[in-house]
Formats: sequence, structure tokens, C-alpha cells
Amino acid sequence: MSSKNIAKEIRREIVKMTAAAKSGHPGGSLSLAEIMEVLYFEEMKIDPAQPDWPERDRFVLSKGHATPVLYSTLALRGFFPKEELKNFRQIDSILQGHPDMKGIPGVDFSTGSLGQGLSGAVGMALAARLDKNNSRVYAVIGDGECQEGQIWEAAMAAAHYKLANLTVILDYNNLQICGKVDEVMDIGPIAEKWQAFGWRVIETDGHDLDTIRQAIKMAQAEESCPTIIIAHTIKGKGVSFMENDPDWHGRAPNQEQLALALAELEKGE
Repeated sequence: MSSKNIAKEIRREIVKMTAAAKSGHPGGSLSLAEIMEVLYFEEMKIDPAQPDWPERDRFVLSKGHATPVLYSTLALRGFFPKEELKNFRQIDSILQGHPDMKGIPGVDFSTGSLGQGLSGAVGMALAARLDKNNSRVYAVIGDGECQEGQIWEAAMAAAHYKLANLTVILDYNNLQICGKVDEVMDIGPIAEKWQAFGWRVIETDGHDLDTIRQAIKMAQAEESCPTIIIAHTIKGKGVSFMENDPDWHGRAPNQEQLALALAELEKGE
């Protein structure tokens, strides 16, 4: 399956699982499909048969509500059967609304409270250095999440310890649950802020597979400081009636909307 088709399949599973659960966060999950494809199917050193392999790369979904994209990716990558996705957010399912590292193969860190995941990623990167483990740590944060003070405390620590094995990807879709990020609490100028905190900053189109690959390769080559990739994305990407609409931050499609979404995704590139 091609990279584009994998990203498309991730999106299909996102809308299917949220529709089945009648809850979830499709908008900020759909914006991450290409990023997750490049990380899990091309770049990260992982083994689905050994989810606890000590030498593996680690991934932290700091914006923990976006589990539909994480679970879809893990299932397609072979960490657990794809059939499990239909049980998303059900009482007895391993796939709860936020990721649980104790119950889900392939989940490296439990997240949910916004702002805290990056601190966990910093700890993992520092631990890898102390253990002389050449694994890398990747973390996805949200733009609304950058309104949290703990993000900046973690950013300061990562630069202080020169954690070049840490790459953060900012899902910069400029929407959060209650509207536009720059109207709720403006985080700009975002690139200059991260630079001021001592990070290497790379900006990219978060839906262009080639530029995402290039950005990650540049981050991997950095040896003196952590890197943040500011990925410009579209919330709800791939489903026209969800795109750039904050109402789809935490709203699930009904069956009619699901059919429309799947038809659009089937026709899309």
C-alpha cells in the first residue's frame, strides 16, 4: 500500500470508529494522518511484535484526545487487530478516549491532561541518553495546547539538556474546541518563541508527505539541540464538511455523515 493510501486508510478508520462510538475527536485526528504515516510506517524504529522492545523509538501523543489517529495507525501497523477499532470508547475495550500505556500495545505514555505529554517525552529523551540508548523520541503537541505553561517548562528543560534525540511536531491547524487559537489565546509568533527557548525550528506543510519526510530527516541530523517541526495542517482534513470547522473538534459523525465522509475519502487523492 502506498504512503498516500495508508494516510487515506487512517482517515477512513478515524471517521468509522468515532461514528461507531458516537463520540471522539475526529477533527484534530484527521489533521495528523500524513504525519503519523511517515512516523510509523517509514521513520520510527519499532517492532509491533515487540511493543516493549527497549531499543525502540518512542512516541507521545501529548494532545491525548486525538486517539482516533493513534489507534488507527497502531492497528494498521500491526500492534493489535484492526477489528478492535470498532470497540473504541466502549466500557470493556482497551481503546479508551485517551491513550493508556498499561493496556494498549504500542502506547508509550498515557496522556489526556493537555500540556503534560511533552514533559514525559523530555524524560524519555533524557533517560535514553543516560542509558546510552540511541533511540529517538517523537511527540505531537497541539497549537491550543501551547497555551499551557507546562509546555514551555518542558521546552526550556529540553533545550537546557540539549536533547537532540527529541523531535516535537506541532499540529498547527489554528483551531481548538472553542474557536480559532489566535482569538482564544494567541500563541504567535510561534516559531520565534521556540527559537528563543533554544530549539531548532523547521516549518512544513503537514499534509505533504515529501516535506514531512525532509523535516524529520533534518531533525534526525541535528546534534546540538531539540527540534520542533511546525506542521501547518487543516483540522478535519479530507472531509469537506469537517475541514476548518471547530464544531468537529469533539463531535462524531452520524451514519449519514459517515457515508458522505467515506465517499469523499474514497474519491480523494
